[in-house]
Amino acid sequence: MKVNKAKCKVLHLGQGNPQYQYREGSEWMESSPTKKDLGILVGKKLDMSQQRMLAVQQVSSHSYPRLHKKKHDQQVEGGDSPSLLHFVRPNLEYHIQLWSPQHKTDMDLLEWVQRRATKIRASCMGRLEHLSYEERLIELGLYSLEKKRLQEDLIAAFQYTKGTCKKDGESLFTKVCSDRTRGNGFKLKEGRFKSDIRKKFFTMRVVRHWNRLLREDVGAPSLELFKAMLDRALSNLS
Repeated sequence: MKVNKAKCKVLHLGQGNPQYQYREGSEWMESSPTKKDLGILVGKKLDMSQQRMLAVQQVSSHSYPRLHKKKHDQQVEGGDSPSLLHFVRPNLEYHIQLWSPQHKTDMDLLEWVQRRATKIRASCMGRLEHLSYEERLIELGLYSLEKKRLQEDLIAAFQYTKGTCKKDGESLFTKVCSDRTRGNGFKLKEGRFKSDIRKKFFTMRVVRHWNRLLREDVGAPSLELFKAMLDRALSNLS
């Protein structure tokens, strides 16, 4: 089998990796500090900090100029925020379940990007400039990125435990076997792990939040109803 050497590079994972070199025929393959998989940049430590930088660059080069143009071209009245949703959020939310930021520095930088975008939007609307970031989010009908990631995680968990992906979820999650009536009745078992990276995986990080939901929330008969109940729950979450 012939390999396209221009596209094939070796990613050495782990601190103790001996970093062997590989070759195709007589030519050696180059090593790379990151690898793009499913459109996401993954580093040699299995973190996604490179993806965070890419998201920030995309917002800075494409979304911010459009927001500024929107500000100068149109003075919007009311709580309308399509430009923010259309230009900024997609870059910041891309493949949330896969590349959810692992480090506080990554989270803070992404939140700063949205903070700046809401400030531009508030200036455009002319009536929200005096509000804090949290108050601007409420007025614009938005969540912080951290809360948005949690929302998407819980929606995915619902799909894996009760929705269309239930069959796949049986291999991803283990339900708690208990006769106790307290709790939501659909609790998942929290796994034990030694590595700090593993606790950031979707199947690990979502369990604790899922188990805290109310029985009527996780027992919703449809995804649409679950989303509505989840919105109410997240709105009351500080």
